[in-house]
Amino acid sequence: MNPAARHTQGAVLRLPTALAALGQRLPAYPGSLLCVAALNLVLRPHLPGDVRAGLSGRHLRVRVSDAGVAFDFTWRGDGFAALRGDGTPDLEIGACARDFVALARREQDPDTLFFARRLSMEGDTELGLLVKNTLDAIELPVTELGRQALSRLVSALPGRRGAR
Repeated sequence: MNPAARHTQGAVLRLPTALAALGQRLPAYPGSLLCVAALNLVLRPHLPGDVRAGLSGRHLRVRVSDAGVAFDFTWRGDGFAALRGDGTPDLEIGACARDFVALARREQDPDTLFFARRLSMEGDTELGLLVKNTLDAIELPVTELGRQALSRLVSALPGRRGAR
């Protein structure tokens, strides 16, 4: 193994600083709309009724630390809905982009990232456990979303032809 590879092996890969600076300048709400579109596509069909009830009306925030962005949302009726980010969330989950991807692909365990201080959860502990345990229990084909699922996501975006 070459010295450069050895040096980066234990390091956490982060987005470039310039990209984070750009992310901090972008308005938050459009990003939250994209986030809830993805959550509704991937998670909504798998959430049991008791989890939906536990999420109902609760303000959740996902913060991508190295991208300088945060996505605010809640559960309303039969799906996730974007929030404008006003106020303090009931639960904020934070990590760098690479760690969120590793979680989605099941390459990393949330407990491992949490104890390594690479994943943070702040706010309502009970709500945090509900979210963590629900995600752990759901078998999601996240790594196999494929073109068809991404196409459905894009067509569902506001202003796109075929959007509802």
